[in-house]
Amino acid sequence: MKINGTPYRSVWRDAHDPELVHIFDQTKLPWTLDILALRDEAQVAHAIRSMQVRGAPLIGAVAAYGLAFALQKDASDKGLTEAAAMLVETRPTAINLRWAIERMVAHLSPLSPDSRVAAAYAEADAICDEDVQVNESIGRHGLELFRALWEKRRPGQERLNILTHCNAGWIATVDWGTALAPIYMAHDAGLPVHVWVDETRPRNQGALLTAWELGAHGVPHTLLADNAGGHLMQHGEVDLVIVGTDRVTRQGDVANKIGTYLKALAAQDNDVPFWVALPSSTIDWRVTDGVKEIPIEERSGEEVTYVHGLDEQGQAARLRVTPKGTRTANPAFDVTPARLVSGLLTERGRCDATAEGLAALFPDLAG
Repeated sequence: MKINGTPYRSVWRDAHDPELVHIFDQTKLPWTLDILALRDEAQVAHAIRSMQVRGAPLIGAVAAYGLAFALQKDASDKGLTEAAAMLVETRPTAINLRWAIERMVAHLSPLSPDSRVAAAYAEADAICDEDVQVNESIGRHGLELFRALWEKRRPGQERLNILTHCNAGWIATVDWGTALAPIYMAHDAGLPVHVWVDETRPRNQGALLTAWELGAHGVPHTLLADNAGGHLMQHGEVDLVIVGTDRVTRQGDVANKIGTYLKALAAQDNDVPFWVALPSSTIDWRVTDGVKEIPIEERSGEEVTYVHGLDEQGQAARLRVTPKGTRTANPAFDVTPARLVSGLLTERGRCDATAEGLAALFPDLAG
């Protein structure tokens, strides 16, 4: 996608130093466009933990480069195993991280140590290129869904109202995004889409990142307090909910940013379609019951007690919003049971959020 007319991916290798990788510091967006240079696995691990880089597909891609960095120091079997284990532990819920590292290890293990570094960079490049292609395919399949929905519009309906939660745009992937990819394509194709953007407390990825992305692309959108979505659904102001995900079980349960489950409940109560967009790398075929089996990351309570933004002078500020000493809980994700999901939108097309639906679409992966 483009920023001020310049095309970017969310991670890229330096043109002059191919052993240097660049990312955007997402903790500074949208106020500052800081580009970070990563050149070792410790920097990659810190960027993932601190959410300087975030979004399940992008985390996996950046972690793949982190493994390549580590092998420059120690390309032995021991070095490969230890670096892989360290990177996998940086974020427990997003399955793309483990998927990317396991893919890298499977590709690199049969090779001799002296050939692993070059092969690691090449495989990380391939993961990035494939991510772009996959997300573009998700966008095309989602565009078909949006067109079908628009053809069934009510008499006098002037726009297609879509609600999304968190950020599943190009900044959360290498390019295009998952849930936002069909929105971009629909807008570019002339469909009158309008997006309700959940703020997504406590880190406000919707308010900061999704609103920034949509505004830069010219997509009409309106920011909402997180608790307003159900009200809009009751009054017929939401035609479709679409979200991304950090992990989907083999039976179609969906782990996504905290608050997604509540949107799914409201959507079911008001007969609003609730769709989830994902690459196949987000499916965890080893997990069946998402509520019982998916580990939910518990993040720092300071994400709840403080907010970040600009003050009236336009300066970056960090403000406490609770009394001192207030206890906090900060689960970063929740799980939406498959029964609440209208369907899954993948690079191979649409399917039901069921074991049978996923297996039919991915017979080569379901096992």
